[in-house]
Amino acid sequence: MSAFLFLSCGGTKADNHEKKDSKMATIPLTTAEFKTKVADLNENSQEWKYLGDKPAIIDFYASWCGPCRMVAPILEELDKFFGDQVVIGKLNVDDNPDSPEKYLIRNIPTILLFKDGKLADKVVGALPKPALQAKIEALL
Repeated sequence: MSAFLFLSCGGTKADNHEKKDSKMATIPLTTAEFKTKVADLNENSQEWKYLGDKPAIIDFYASWCGPCRMVAPILEELDKFFGDQVVIGKLNVDDNPDSPEKYLIRNIPTILLFKDGKLADKVVGALPKPALQAKIEALL
């Protein structure tokens, strides 16, 4: 199981943008939406400024990435489990190629967890559901 903790993908490949459908609870984001609705880096200090009023979990992913595909249904389940207590979003790095460099994303999946105006935690690679659930519970 410990090898599962370090699964991640590097690089990028082109893929089609995924649309939110009735089965998908997480919120798909573009770079512009992420910057205006979730968070941005303070360019002078490289510190995150979180814009939301409740904890947020944002998954930077690509549809061709195996570990990303393993995390996606887990985040959907956690979104349903936590409901309105948290915001869970996804940002496709292939559809938003400026995001990885701007937001210091080196591998995918990378999950950023925000709370109280700042970045609270960063997870690189695929984590099992209990580990991700514990990280979210720590934000509440």
